[in-house]
Amino acid sequence: MMQQYINVKMEHPHSLLFYRMGDFYELFFDDAKKAAKLLGITLTHRGKSNGDPIPMAGVPFHAAEGYLARLVKKGEAVVICEQVGEVTGKGPVERKVVRIITPGTLTDDALLNSTQNSNLVALSIHQNQIGIALLDLSAGIFKVQQQDFKPEMLTIELARLMPSEILINEDLVDQNIIDMIQKQLECPITKRPNVDFNSKNADKTLCDQFNVATLSGFGVDHLPLAKSAAAALIHYAKETQKTALPHIRNITLEQSQDFIALDPVTRRNLEIIEPLFEHGTSLFNLINDCQTAMGSRLLGRTLMQPVRDCAILEARLEATEQILTGYYESPIRLALKEIGDIERVLSRVALGSARPRDLVQLRQACAQIPYLHESLLPLLQHNSAPKLLQQLNEDLGDVEALHQHLGAAIVENPPVLLRDGNVIAEGFDAELDELRQIRDHAGQFLIDLEAKERQTTGINTLKIGYNRVSGYYIELTRAQAEQAPSHYIRRQTLKNVERYITPELKGFEDKVLSSESRALAREKMLFEQLLEQLRANIAELQLMSSAIAQIDVLANFAHQARIRHWARPDFSPEVGVHIVAGRHPVVEAVSKTPFTPNSTQLNSHHRLAIITGPNMGGKSTFMRQTALISLLAYCGSFVPAESATLGPIDRIFTRIGSADDLSTGKSTFMVEMTETSQILHHATQQSLVLMDEVGRGTSTYDGLSLAWACVLDLSKRIKCLCLFATHYFELTELGHESTIDNYHVTAKELNGNLILLHKVQAGPASQSHGLQVAKLAGIPISVIKEAQKRLKILEKQNITATNTSVQNDLFSEEQPSLDMPSVETVERLIEVPKQSVVEDTLTEIDIDNLTPRQALDQLYQLKALLKHSS
Repeated sequence: MMQQYINVKMEHPHSLLFYRMGDFYELFFDDAKKAAKLLGITLTHRGKSNGDPIPMAGVPFHAAEGYLARLVKKGEAVVICEQVGEVTGKGPVERKVVRIITPGTLTDDALLNSTQNSNLVALSIHQNQIGIALLDLSAGIFKVQQQDFKPEMLTIELARLMPSEILINEDLVDQNIIDMIQKQLECPITKRPNVDFNSKNADKTLCDQFNVATLSGFGVDHLPLAKSAAAALIHYAKETQKTALPHIRNITLEQSQDFIALDPVTRRNLEIIEPLFEHGTSLFNLINDCQTAMGSRLLGRTLMQPVRDCAILEARLEATEQILTGYYESPIRLALKEIGDIERVLSRVALGSARPRDLVQLRQACAQIPYLHESLLPLLQHNSAPKLLQQLNEDLGDVEALHQHLGAAIVENPPVLLRDGNVIAEGFDAELDELRQIRDHAGQFLIDLEAKERQTTGINTLKIGYNRVSGYYIELTRAQAEQAPSHYIRRQTLKNVERYITPELKGFEDKVLSSESRALAREKMLFEQLLEQLRANIAELQLMSSAIAQIDVLANFAHQARIRHWARPDFSPEVGVHIVAGRHPVVEAVSKTPFTPNSTQLNSHHRLAIITGPNMGGKSTFMRQTALISLLAYCGSFVPAESATLGPIDRIFTRIGSADDLSTGKSTFMVEMTETSQILHHATQQSLVLMDEVGRGTSTYDGLSLAWACVLDLSKRIKCLCLFATHYFELTELGHESTIDNYHVTAKELNGNLILLHKVQAGPASQSHGLQVAKLAGIPISVIKEAQKRLKILEKQNITATNTSVQNDLFSEEQPSLDMPSVETVERLIEVPKQSVVEDTLTEIDIDNLTPRQALDQLYQLKALLKHSS
């Protein structure tokens, strides 16, 4: 047995081997040690190898899914080796690898997140070109693209595709590329042999998969790298699944320019899918009220890849608006709520790994299709019905016959696994019913047969019995043996009795002794026939599944628009972002106080807005809401605003927040400059750029100079649409540039307290209110007082004479002066209200240790100070 294990392990040296032994999957040697550590299971020993005990660990096969899920989350690949032969007692049981589980090839619900896609991605790079292919085995999604190879574009595409595993050619691998990918994404990279990526064989691999003679109909003929990456995915999927892939029937050609590019930094800063903090809320978490799992996954994909084609967007918006009229989303969502994850069910059907309850899910989904048709009917009964809804209604199809067939075939509530039977419904198959009848009523049959034989022979003491050696028999005493009928065949002679068999009893014996195993085998055969019938209709069923997901997303868009009071956006061929009374969708939803809406106006004449004001005033929220409103619009959703008109956008960039990257030795400022560099190199006139506090990680003059230069570069050379938030009030002097405007977030002081109004208005801010914000944050009062004292010292320094020269140097094109900043400059950066002498005196009084006489003296002193100061 161990030799058999070692032979299998040699074929899969880099994967954990789950080796079936009875009711357990066992692991041996280093696999056992590793699994015991990763899973927290007991490490034992069994047998010896070269005189040393063999480490062993195992998990029950019926509970293996939970352990597999934990291993996959840790990036491990697992080989499943099952017993396929009968236990004979002569040599080891025959075993073979039935499946290889890797992070990118999961199809089982227990191993997958219901709201996330499981994407396997392959990269084929040659010189200055790259082919990228994506396969979601659990959903039957297959896409390719080919483009010029640029490292920054690759990171953007991989962030959009969100791979669970990446395949690369082991012969053409560049370690720098691997390092770059691993820095941006937390997913395993699997090296594959060159033959899998061979472009000469790629056409045949793909033609065989799609059962076509040429790939010209798919639009990928002229893309050799895209085809080689796609072929590598097919090879890998077949190798891991150990079966054909009948549900992979089509390949979609994508172009990166079809989507608004969002780099990993932007996706993270905007919190599109994942929140920045553990207890935060992402945009996806907020608006994902889809009723089906495949709808949730489609919504996630939609948010990750906003499209630039206005025809697609208008079709989605038109359908959403039609659903909104008359509260039609409610009946649609009620019908959708009863539909399970049939997208993944169909994948398991195609791969032959579907379980009985998968078919129950499919049956329930089929039962809801008539109700879904009925819910859509009012939206389609006039000439102006949205074409998208019409098409989706057709794609749902007519599955009544399939519903009836599955209803007749599968019991109402089948067991999880097929291994114990009782899955096929009674009345579906006559032979199975007979075997079950025999299995379940063998005792009654023997009682009836015994009574019948007694009556026929006239022997009242005749008995029918059974033992493991003789099987079933009719027993007569020696004296009665002479009366045995001629068709009785002697089976066994004992001391006082004779035992016989008859053709009828022999036939019953053959049936009853094998009825249970034959019934189970018959059930498995019938179940496999059902799967085969479903595979024949996989194309129609996948079309139905896709339509359900799209209807779910549209109904969810309508639902969000209704409950959140969102408006339909408009699109313009002119560059610009015009938002009236926009809101941040997440902040508005989680805030306990009413959200203050703000408008955004950017166009070809006013491309860049410098935003000043206090921390906590709402600058970052305002910028992020502008980006999120734009993103939602280009997903085809209504938006949180009174109105929004958007021009073409090719990319959204963000430089928000600060964090160091200790693993690569980058300081906070270095990270900030790296992100800024990416923007300055790749932004275009159609890019929407959000910049927050550029230059704050270094000295005042260095940071101010950098911020100043960045603003000029963004506005004059790149000419992008930009919101630029800063505490460098000197930048507001750039408002005299024709394409630059000043805005500020408002705040007021009342009785020494800072009140943040979160309102964006035209013009620059006058103060930073830094110390007040520090006080709000809980900075100790002693620190605040020390800061106030330092401010007074700076205010008293007689450097007014250098004021003008410093300002002139800062904003001239000559080398800036290195003198100390003026008092005015310092005040604009950290201005706070000044305390009176009375307040200072009160602060220093130790009230608890004053005598009554001292307290009275202090009171007179304070009164005198107050009179003097007035």
